[in-house]
Amino acid sequence: MIRLDLKREPHWLDLGHGVRLHVRPCTTALMMAARAEAQRATIASPSGSEAAGIRTAGLIKALARLAVLDWDGVGDAAGNAVSVTPENVEALMDLWPIASAFESAYLGPALLLDAEKNASGPAPNGTSAAGPSTAAAAPR
Repeated sequence: MIRLDLKREPHWLDLGHGVRLHVRPCTTALMMAARAEAQRATIASPSGSEAAGIRTAGLIKALARLAVLDWDGVGDAAGNAVSVTPENVEALMDLWPIASAFESAYLGPALLLDAEKNASGPAPNGTSAAGPSTAAAAPR
């Protein structure tokens, strides 16, 4: 069963290290926009083992640029608070611990919902049907 309990209003995420982000809800429209933006940005990315990391980082940055409305605990090199701008959001997401925490906290609930749809329910009598035996035909 899919539970319709994802957040529908902007909310705060605590990412650790004194950083909190005020974000839009993770909607289908926002996710699709981030995917399209990330795809456009990574068309010229290299192939091979590095490509998957570049695509994932691009998606996380695009999602953060679209989702972050405000923040606490983000400053410049001198410790002065900085405003939310696309460039500053990207710089924040370049910090691996923050990007990882954002991915878990922001996408985590949506990914759990996606995982729920992949679960198989039990068979009507509570057991699975047995497949044909192949051991009997195996040579000894």
